[in-house]
Amino acid sequence: MIAQRLGEFERALESARLAAQLAPADSRYLLRLAQCLAGLNRRSEAVNAAETAARAAGHSAAAFDAIGTFFRSIDDHHRALAFYDRAVELAPEQASFRFNRALVRRFAGELEGAEADYDRVLQLNPREYEAYVNRSELRTQAPERNHVAALEQLLAALPPADKGELQLRQALAKEYEDLGRYAESFAELTRAARLKRAQFNYDPRTDEALVEALIEAFPVGSTENVVTGISEAPIFIVGLPRSGSTLVDRILSSHSDVVSAGELPHLTRLIAAAAGRRAGRHDLSPAEIARWSAQIDTEALGREYLARSQPVGVTQRFFIDKMPVNFLHCGLIHRALPRARIIHVTRHPLAACYAIYRTLFRSAYPFSYDLTELGRYYIGYRRLLAHWHAILPGVIYDLSYEQLVADERGEIRRLLASCRLEWQESCVEFHRNPSPTTTHSAHQVRRPIYDSAVDHWRHYERELEGLRGQLLAGGVDV
Repeated sequence: MIAQRLGEFERALESARLAAQLAPADSRYLLRLAQCLAGLNRRSEAVNAAETAARAAGHSAAAFDAIGTFFRSIDDHHRALAFYDRAVELAPEQASFRFNRALVRRFAGELEGAEADYDRVLQLNPREYEAYVNRSELRTQAPERNHVAALEQLLAALPPADKGELQLRQALAKEYEDLGRYAESFAELTRAARLKRAQFNYDPRTDEALVEALIEAFPVGSTENVVTGISEAPIFIVGLPRSGSTLVDRILSSHSDVVSAGELPHLTRLIAAAAGRRAGRHDLSPAEIARWSAQIDTEALGREYLARSQPVGVTQRFFIDKMPVNFLHCGLIHRALPRARIIHVTRHPLAACYAIYRTLFRSAYPFSYDLTELGRYYIGYRRLLAHWHAILPGVIYDLSYEQLVADERGEIRRLLASCRLEWQESCVEFHRNPSPTTTHSAHQVRRPIYDSAVDHWRHYERELEGLRGQLLAGGVDV
C-alpha cells in the first residue's frame, strides 16, 4: 500500500503478488493486486485479478462493494454497478453501499435510480451530507418537487460548526437557483464557499509563480520539436473546469475513431517525477517543477505517457485525455507528442468563473472558493494561454462554448476537421452516447445542446461586479 501511494507500482505489484500467493482465498489481497496492475495500465490482467477476488468474496457485501469501487476507479462503470448491486442485495440497510451505487448510476445516466438510492441513503443515515448535494444536482428542481423546505429545516436544526453545514448550504443554493430565487442562492453559495475555503492552506501566489516560471522556462523559440512524433493517438482537451470540456469530450468520443479515457492524472505526475529526477530531489514546488521540466527527456516523457494512458484493447485510433489543468503543459505536450491534438475550450470569463464558484469540488481547485482568488487564477490562466499561442502558433485549437451552442453543426464540423476526423452524424447525436461520464456535468450531457447556460451568470451580475472589475484591470475582456 505504501509503494502504491508513492507511485512505485512495480514494487507494489511484487508485494501484492506475494500477499495474494500467501492468502489465495482472501479477496482483499487479490483486489490489491488488481489495483497495482491497473496502476501499470495492465488492464486485462487487473480485471482478471478483480474477477478472481469476486469469486473469493463469498457472501461479503463489503468485499463486493470494494470490488465495485475498483471497477469504478478504472471507469468500468457497468461492471462496478453489477458489484454494487450485489453489495446492496446482501446488505440492503447499509447506507454507504447504496451511496456508492447512486454515484455510479448517476455516471451511467440512470438518474431516477440514483435519486431513489440517495433518498434511501438519507432515510438510513440523515447525516450522509454529500448525498444532499448529489441528489440536488441530478435534475432541475421544480416548484412542485424539490427539497428546499427539508434543507432549510435541517440547516436550522444543525449545531454550530457541524460538518454538514457546507453540503446543506451547497444543496440549498442549487435548489434556490433552480427555483429562480437567485439572491438567496448566491447568499447560500457564498456561505458554503467560505466554509470550503477554510479547509485549504492555499496561497494564490503559488499559482501565479507557476505561470511566471512556465513562461520563463518556455520562451519564444524553445518548443521546436525534439522528437518526430511517436503517436498521433492523444487528443488533449484543456481549459478551466466547468467550461464545456465534458460536452466536447462527448461530441468527439461519439465518433467511431475516438474513445474517451477521461480525466487522466498521468501527465502531471510524470512531469513532476521527471523534474524531480533531473533536480535530484522530489520536494520541488510547482514553480520549480516548471523550471526543471524544460530540461527533461521529452521523448521518454511521451513514451511513458502513452504506456500509462493509452487504453488497451480498444480499436479506435484516438483517445481523449480531458484533464483540464493540462493547459499548464501545452509546451511539453507539443515537445513530447507533437502529433497530438490540443483542444482548448473557452467560455465567457464571468460565465466560466461563476460555474467554477458554484461547484463543490471534492479536493481540487482550491482557488475556486473565493472570488478574488478565482479572479487572480483566471488572469494567470489567460496570460499563460496567450503565451502558448504565441510560441505554438496553430497548434492549439480554441473552441468557444458560446459559439458551439450558437452554431452546433458548424462548430462540430470545424472541430472534427481540426482533429483530422471525417464527419459523422453521431457527433451531433452525442446525447445518445451511452458511455458513462464521471464529471459534474454527468446529467447535463444526457441532453442535446441547450442555450440556457450561456447567459445564466447574468442573474448574478451585481454579485459578480467586483470580479468583473478585477478581470478588466487584469487585461481580460469581459
